[in-house]
Amino acid sequence: MLVLTRKMGETIQIGDSIVIKVIACGRGKAKIGVDAPATTRVLRGELLASLQQTQAAPVTAAPIRLAR
Repeated sequence: MLVLTRKMGETIQIGDSIVIKVIACGRGKAKIGVDAPATTRVLRGELLASLQQTQAAPVTAAPIRLAR
């Protein structure tokens, strides 16, 4: 893992088309901006984990009740 220190307003370039910019810092949090092509999927780590967990769960159909 590459670990970099950046100040507010500084950027990190990934490849030719992705730029990460530090927007704000403070109180143990950093606000970052990601500039990437529309064809590049950008997700937060916890959202990706949730999606992977949902996709891995077996799909079960609820029983169908017929009205009489």
